[in-house]
Amino acid sequence: QVQLVESGGGLVQPGGSLKLSCAASGRIFSRMGWYRQAPGKQRELVAVITRAGNINYTDSVKGRFTISRDNAKNMVYLQMDSVKPEDTAVYYCYAQSLVPHSDFWGQGTQVTVSS
Repeated sequence: QVQLVESGGGLVQPGGSLKLSCAASGRIFSRMGWYRQAPGKQRELVAVITRAGNINYTDSVKGRFTISRDNAKNMVYLQMDSVKPEDTAVYYCYAQSLVPHSDFWGQGTQVTVSS
């Protein structure tokens, strides 16, 4: 059974930092990453990392967020620095397995950027 469990969300002031973690289990995952969904908006990609370490960020977080993963522990992380109010959203962990080809989602963790 596949499980993705996020942790690390919360309230942070503008300009501050927060680190999200996601523990995955049940499969070997090729791509892992983070999506977010703000109120009234569609879910959007934040960052994704392949098993080989290739990374893709959405433009709005480049230079501020850093994604990383630990393949041995089946963990993916999102270091969020210089956060802005527009980063406020529910952040979802994402993982994709190749055999069989499937997408999986965590339950989401709230990140609120506010003074």
